Amino acid sequence: MSAQNIAALAGAYSLAMILGALGFQYIGGVMPCEMCHWQRWPLDAAIVIGFAAAGLFASGLIGRKMTAAMAWLALILIAATGLIGAYQAGVEWKFLPGPASCTGDRFVATGALDLSHVAPVVRCDVAAWRLFGISLAGYNAIFSLSVAIVGGYLLASRKPFFLTRRRA
Repeated sequence: MSAQNIAALAGAYSLAMILGALGFQYIGGVMPCEMCHWQRWPLDAAIVIGFAAAGLFASGLIGRKMTAAMAWLALILIAATGLIGAYQAGVEWKFLPGPASCTGDRFVATGALDLSHVAPVVRCDVAAWRLFGISLAGYNAIFSLSVAIVGGYLLASRKPFFLTRRRA
């Protein structure tokens, strides 16, 4: 598989994951926690890098090596979101300590201050949704790390373009 195709697929996978997360948020009502947002950042970058690599190569503005480098970067970003998802799944299962910003007890101010307009804090150590015992963060870890490993294998196993056989 060519680096251009791998880059485009990395961008498409990342876009599908972001659209799925937004669907769960806005259609399903599953509000994201802080760590959920952390998982979206690498995917946002992988969308841009993956599609940019494929488009720039197709237009002739970059060569094969730069396309492959950009595909690797997109796959590394996908692996990063998978690792963040694995960390959050570990926090949800109480195997790992979570960040203080979204886990554990929080100080609650009482008094005349009206906090009714403030959005509720979504805890990172409580899974908002599970299927077969696996949370969304767990599925992100499984899918993203699998895509990164398979994509990396396909990218690494490509023959250099000058060794490929040309069809007559």
